[in-house]
Amino acid sequence: MSGSTRRGFVTSSAAAAAGMTVVGALVAEEADAKAAKHARPIVAYIHDARNGEISLSTGERTVKLTDRKIAARLARAAR
Repeated sequence: MSGSTRRGFVTSSAAAAAGMTVVGALVAEEADAKAAKHARPIVAYIHDARNGEISLSTGERTVKLTDRKIAARLARAAR
């Protein structure tokens, strides 16, 4: 039988998962910074803040999304 225990395995697995989460967050942050650096201006049009209906436009592209939290934050910021 090896010197490994269940507790040791779980502990090392949890540490590895936490490490990968940190690495993933750093990579995502770097990607966001690069995207923002080359981005065009973005216009957000809130159709209905209660339902979270938003249209985002940049250049010739428009994307519709639904996110109540973002719509509420944008509406509060615009007051």
